[in-house]
Amino acid sequence: MIDWHSHILPGMDDGSRDTAESLSLLEMQAQQGIDTVAATPHFYANDESVDTFLERRAIAKETLDEALPPDAPEILLGAEVRYYQGISRLNDLKRLCLQNSKLLLLEMHIARWTEYTIREIIELASAGDITVMMAHIERYMKVQNDRTWERLYERGILMQVNANFFIDIGTRRRALSLLQDGGIHFIGSDCHSVNQRPPKIGRAYEIIEKKLGPNYLDQFCGFGYSMLTY
Repeated sequence: MIDWHSHILPGMDDGSRDTAESLSLLEMQAQQGIDTVAATPHFYANDESVDTFLERRAIAKETLDEALPPDAPEILLGAEVRYYQGISRLNDLKRLCLQNSKLLLLEMHIARWTEYTIREIIELASAGDITVMMAHIERYMKVQNDRTWERLYERGILMQVNANFFIDIGTRRRALSLLQDGGIHFIGSDCHSVNQRPPKIGRAYEIIEKKLGPNYLDQFCGFGYSMLTY
């Protein structure tokens, strides 16, 4: 199983503070049945260039690799890219896609999106060299109207939710319904730390298996693996 959204790289952002915490997070994920973890540190174009971000990410990954046990989950390098007006004109955007894929994890702002924003997201998705994966869509659901979501789904934009969407009893029914309707494509822990925001993704997968059956879970996970090319 894959954790599609995490902040496990040491010292990259507001996630893991150091190598020891990263190792603890990975151990927790492995105990939950996770064999692959997408490391998606925050990227803010206003704060640094793509080159600078990738250099920092490479150093963080190298530092972590030196301490990884042989049975640790595989780590795929990516980014959680914050949307801004004009993002479609960023020449190096493809370099922020998840390793071994065309998937770009895109974080939106929690407000009603303008028509410009919606069209730009669709433009990104239509270019062909990037597949947009919208991060933790449960945060934006009530802010956008139904037609906005219809337009995004129609253009092949893929949706990621956080594990808590399934774990929280108040949102579980909605999460399962959306999953069955094909509205959820990826699940991530969005873990940041061992104590404040630990990974609980294994619990989300357990709920899906219990409610929808092991065959459904296998098919759902199989779709995720199919998006990776090795």
